Amino acid sequence: MLWRQVFRSPFAVPSPRRTVSSPSVDACTPSLARRFASTHLLASSLKMVVPKSNNMPETLDPVQEALLNEVCILVDQNDQNIGAATKKDCHLLENGICRLHRAFSVFLFNKRGELLLQQRSDAKITFPGMFTNTCCSHPLAVNREMDETEARGVKKAAQRKLEQELGIPLEQVPWEEFHYLTRIHYQAASDGKWGEHEIDYILFLQKDVDLVPNPNEVKSVRYVTPEALKNMMEEDKAGKIHLTPWFRLICQSQLFEWWENLHNLRKFDEHAVIHRLS
Repeated sequence: MLWRQVFRSPFAVPSPRRTVSSPSVDACTPSLARRFASTHLLASSLKMVVPKSNNMPETLDPVQEALLNEVCILVDQNDQNIGAATKKDCHLLENGICRLHRAFSVFLFNKRGELLLQQRSDAKITFPGMFTNTCCSHPLAVNREMDETEARGVKKAAQRKLEQELGIPLEQVPWEEFHYLTRIHYQAASDGKWGEHEIDYILFLQKDVDLVPNPNEVKSVRYVTPEALKNMMEEDKAGKIHLTPWFRLICQSQLFEWWENLHNLRKFDEHAVIHRLS
C-alpha cells in the first residue's frame, strides 16, 4: 500500500430510469454539444513524471479556456483554506509545481458494482485523452461549495460537475448520498506549462444513472469490472493507453479493497488523515 499518513487534521470530519452500462466505450456525439452551456510546496518525492499526451492541444479550446476563470479554493498542506485563485493560476506550473488547491474525485458504481470511467476529452487543458475515474474537479470559492461541515461543499461541487460533464440529472445524485472516504495529496505535471497539485477528496456513490456526456469534457465512457480495470492498468504500463496520474495512484493503493466493500465502506473512513501519494 502506498499510503503515507503524514498529517492528522485538527478538524476531523464525521463521517426506474434508463442506464448506460456497456463495458465497451460509448463515444460521445456532437449532438450533445448543448451540454457546453453549463458553464506551496511539496517535497520532490511527491513529483510525478507523466508522459506527454500526443493530443495536447496547441491552442486552447475556447470553452475550456473560459472555465479557467473559475475560482478554486487554495489550501495549505493541512487542507486549511488560505484563499482563492483562478483555475488558470492553480494549474500553471511555476518552477515545476502548481499552487495547492482543493479537489475531489468521484467513483460512481452501478448496481452491479461496475465502476464508471471516463476518457477525458482531447479539448481538456490537462491530461487530455487520458482515462480516469468517473469525475474529477474542484469545489469553487463560493459559499455553497466552501462548507467544510461533513465535506458538504465538496459533495455539492461533485453533484454539479456530474451534471456538467456527464449529464447526470441532479436528482439522481443527491449530494447527501456521496460517501466521503479520505483525502489524498499529490502533484503531477501534464506538460511543460500545466499541471495539478491537489488535496483530493475521495467520494464514492453506487447508483444507476442516466448519462448524456458533454463531448467538450468527455471523449468516451465505459463501465468496468475490477478485472477489466486491472487489464487497463497493464495497458497503461505498456504505454497502450494512459491513466491520469491521480487515478493510477489510487488504483495502485486502496481502490480495489474499497471496491470489494461497497456495502461496508465506513470502516475505511479516514477523515482526520491526509494521505501523501508518490
